[in-house]
Amino acid sequence: MKKSYYIGIDLGTSAVKLLLVSADGEIHNTVTKEYPLFFPHQGVEGIGELVSKIDAGDVKGIGCAGQMHGLVALDKDDSVLRPAILWNDGRTQAETDYLNNVIGKDVLSARTANIAFAGFTAPKILWMKNNEPELFEKISKIMLPKDYINYRLTGKFTTDYSDASGMLLLDVKNKCWSEEMLKVCSVSRSQLPELKESYDVTGTLSPSAAKALGLSENVKVVAGAGDNAAAAVGTGTVKDGGCNISLGTSGTIFISSDKFAVDKFNALHSFDHANGKYHLMGCMLSAASCNKWFCDEILRTKDYAAEQADITDDKLGCCSVYFLPYLMGERSPLNDTDARGTFIGMSMDTSRSDMIQAVLEGVAFAIRDSFEIAKELGIEINKSKLCGGGAKSPLWRKIISNVLNIPLEIPEAEEGPGYGGAMLSMVGCGEYKTVNECAQALVKTKEVIMPDKDIASRYEMQYNKFRRIYPSVKELFKTLK
Repeated sequence: MKKSYYIGIDLGTSAVKLLLVSADGEIHNTVTKEYPLFFPHQGVEGIGELVSKIDAGDVKGIGCAGQMHGLVALDKDDSVLRPAILWNDGRTQAETDYLNNVIGKDVLSARTANIAFAGFTAPKILWMKNNEPELFEKISKIMLPKDYINYRLTGKFTTDYSDASGMLLLDVKNKCWSEEMLKVCSVSRSQLPELKESYDVTGTLSPSAAKALGLSENVKVVAGAGDNAAAAVGTGTVKDGGCNISLGTSGTIFISSDKFAVDKFNALHSFDHANGKYHLMGCMLSAASCNKWFCDEILRTKDYAAEQADITDDKLGCCSVYFLPYLMGERSPLNDTDARGTFIGMSMDTSRSDMIQAVLEGVAFAIRDSFEIAKELGIEINKSKLCGGGAKSPLWRKIISNVLNIPLEIPEAEEGPGYGGAMLSMVGCGEYKTVNECAQALVKTKEVIMPDKDIASRYEMQYNKFRRIYPSVKELFKTLK
């Protein structure tokens, strides 16, 4: 029987990953292309390689998932005005303070359901206005990174609600641009893309794109989603109350909801979901990247498994060394660009593995910080999906399960955002009626990590110590610039 294929694009911070997925959910090929951080030149160059072993005419749809919040600004000739300012760029603190303190957090929350974070798009727009006024005046189109890819594919100027939620320009509850926020940022409606649901077809491949990629002009391109919403789709986190933890370069806790909700401190982001509903999300800026930094740069090794080998169960919850994982400042729930990575509790008998363990546990504790905010909203999380590069570590899985004291489900397909992008394109092309139906049919669990009563009890005591460290050194961070 002839198969239909769908392409998922995961546009990451330093690489783009392409997936070829058939309608039954099987992954037939993956291709990864790395690029310099300043801008993703190679966005879709790997598609020819991806489809080399199938009849390219059998590709029906493309769905792109992308890093959120980045500012891609085009002029009237559709030339990129400057390198994209990405989600992890902290240059916008002055603009963030202006939005939160002058415009006001209450006003921002009422208009967009969120407050300003340095990584969001609106502060970046204001930064361009304040620091690059000549370029700012030339802006014709404002895009998010994955929307630029879609624009190059179809010529259609669109974005989806989940990705737009992180711009601080969208009225999340009512799914429309906030006219008040456009005025605050000196942006006109014509500079912003048309809003779509993630599974909506925005267009088909333009003749030039089809020729360049070796695909049919009939291939449909859906609006796609922000990477975390797409990862949630890829892990089946689409039902009300479903939870997904992503342990990638950044770390997120993602809670799917059928109803709109905002926590009183705006510590969690309140965004639209790729399934047409809503979600709450806590995002930490440095997650798996903390372990990568410590191993690669400090220990000068890439053998992560070897570094974790002697951290046995009896040591979990017993380490006297603590690590604050704020290597790039922190978003949820601290919203503090001054925060920095910190080891505390070391002594003469602190070992190499103690410090590795502290890094892994510090990330898990920081994830729990957002988890606690959700609990304060009355959201009961009894289990969670776990995905991302860091989730490949059996030790880290065990630590997170016990720190949160919940079972963790490991999806059979570990491709997260790219898999979710492909699934969204299946819905757009009519293979499945809804995102929830698609997730129920395709997403399978390969393993469940259960917490251990004794280890979880030890981590409960350790977490209560961890949560006291940041408030104790918060003011000190401001003096370390």
